[in-house]
Formats: sequence, C-alpha cells, structure tokens
Amino acid sequence: MAEQDEDLAAAQRRHWQRTYDEHPGMYGAEPSAPAVYAAGVFAGAKTVLELGAGHGRDALFFARRGFVVHATDFSATGLAQLRKAAAGDERVHTHEHDVRDPLPLPDSSVDGVFAHMLLCMALTTPQIHTAVAEVRRVLVPGGTFVYTVRHTGDAHYGAGVAHGDDIFEHGGFAVHFFSRELVDALAEGWRLREVHPFSEGDLPRRLWRITMSTGT
Repeated sequence: MAEQDEDLAAAQRRHWQRTYDEHPGMYGAEPSAPAVYAAGVFAGAKTVLELGAGHGRDALFFARRGFVVHATDFSATGLAQLRKAAAGDERVHTHEHDVRDPLPLPDSSVDGVFAHMLLCMALTTPQIHTAVAEVRRVLVPGGTFVYTVRHTGDAHYGAGVAHGDDIFEHGGFAVHFFSRELVDALAEGWRLREVHPFSEGDLPRRLWRITMSTGT
C-alpha cells in the first residue's frame, strides 16, 4: 500500500509539473476568494505561509497586503513563475517543498498559514494529519490556519479512478475528498472557528473553508 501511495504521489508531481509547463499562470492573476477572506483573518499579522502556492496568485496578493510571505510548492516550474511575477519583491520567499515532508521553517515562526485545496491533493489520511501537525509547529501561539478542501458532497466524490482512502482521480488530478469527521479529527487540540461551505468552478466543485487557531 505504501508503494502504491508513493507511485501515486510521483505521478501527481509529474502531472502538476507538466500542467504548469503547458499552462503558465493557469489560475490567472486575481486572488482566490478564500485568500481574500484569509487576508482579513490575518489582519495584524506579519508573516504568512502559503502551502501549495503554485504560480503565486494568492502569495502575491498577500504580499501586496503587506505580509511577508513564505510560499511553498513541489513544482519548481510554478515557483519560477511566482518569482518572475514577484519581480524581486523582498516580502516574497519561495521554498520548493513537498507537503509530505517537514516544513523548512523554525518552530513558532509564522503568524498565519493558508492552503487552498492543498490538503485535498493525493495525500493519505496519516499524511494529512502529519502536515497539519507541522502547520501547528510553525505557527506562533494564537496563530491561525485557513484551508480549503473538496468534500464528500462534491459531484466527483465516488467517481473516476478510486485509489482508496476517499481519493478519486479525474482527468489526471487525484483528490482526497474530506468528510466532516476528518475535519473534526484534524481540529483536535485547535480552536475550530468556522467550517464554511462554498462552491467554485463550473462543475461546481463543493468545498469547505476551515478556519482554526492554536490555543483556546
């Protein structure tokens, strides 16, 4: 099973790299709606970490709002596009990083963490728990984590190529669809502030925007 997980992860890395190569700036320059929301939640913070930043539309938005931004992604191509768009902005720092690995930041070093659909990539449930534990490690006490995921109410849940663990593949993209039970399990030891349902895209995709903070 572990070997199958590694094969799927490697295939997804290749797929995303090829996608960014073939479609530069594929999500456009405008920030996502969750990023606009997160910027308001992070008001007063200094440093923000974005997981799965891609070509950087949200990271660049955070920088324009005055935050120092650490942007991570496992696609070197996406990060190169981000750096080019940042045009030397010293508030933007990029890190080539796979979310399955420990974060390349010290303990208690960021005020907010943002992840738009990163945790619902081809990650196993244990890998997701480990990633959220890493987020908690790098957040300052009282820091806030805003993330979005597709959930089991989505039209694509249960369809396509099944990889187990609520992971289904459509058009080359593998998605781990979240149950509410998984959201609640990830929030153990956190203060769960909101689970907000919303839709995105033409299908439309059904997502949750989750906000939770360290401390009580």
